Amino acid sequence: MNSLTATSKGAATRDAIIDKAYEIARFAGIEGLSIGPLAQAVGMSKSGVFAHFGSREELQLAVLEAAGTRFGDYVLGAALSQPRGLPRLRALMRNWFEWGRLESGGCVLVASVSEFDDRPGPLRDQVLRNERRWRQELQRAAQIAIDCGHLRDGDTDQYAFELYAIPLAMLHEAGLFGYEQARGHGDRALERWFAAHAASPLAASP
Repeated sequence: MNSLTATSKGAATRDAIIDKAYEIARFAGIEGLSIGPLAQAVGMSKSGVFAHFGSREELQLAVLEAAGTRFGDYVLGAALSQPRGLPRLRALMRNWFEWGRLESGGCVLVASVSEFDDRPGPLRDQVLRNERRWRQELQRAAQIAIDCGHLRDGDTDQYAFELYAIPLAMLHEAGLFGYEQARGHGDRALERWFAAHAASPLAASP
């Protein structure tokens, strides 16, 4: 086996471990991850898992980073194909609602905030990076909608805060009362937000 093949195989194995760890974290949280049970779940020895992640914390960091990447790819990536401005922002938010359907067992990103918001260290730092990155994307999308004349000029930081609050409330409700009820509330809340902040009634129309 040449070095390139070995590197590719090693990367594939690492990705497979992260995939399984991500699924575990959806239900058990990032703190629920441990090397022993994970090694058993992927059919490897503990030393084999340690070869890819030198510590439990390194594994947890990798899962948090992967969670942020997956979320961004699913929610933002697909929305970028939509026209700039409100159509793109609307698609972004609806993709976020759909993410809630896919992650109905538990959202790693949402849960990680509760797990680490008051625990300084590398894990909290990664949670903060995920949060900041996404809020910046919301601000950017809102600013583009303003520049396109679709949204009234306003504080994009406040816009991002309000937009973030709608799917967050939807996710909490979905866990207790079911996704369909929560999605209905989320859709109506979002349309009311667009109507309240649109530059004109026509701009707010879906």
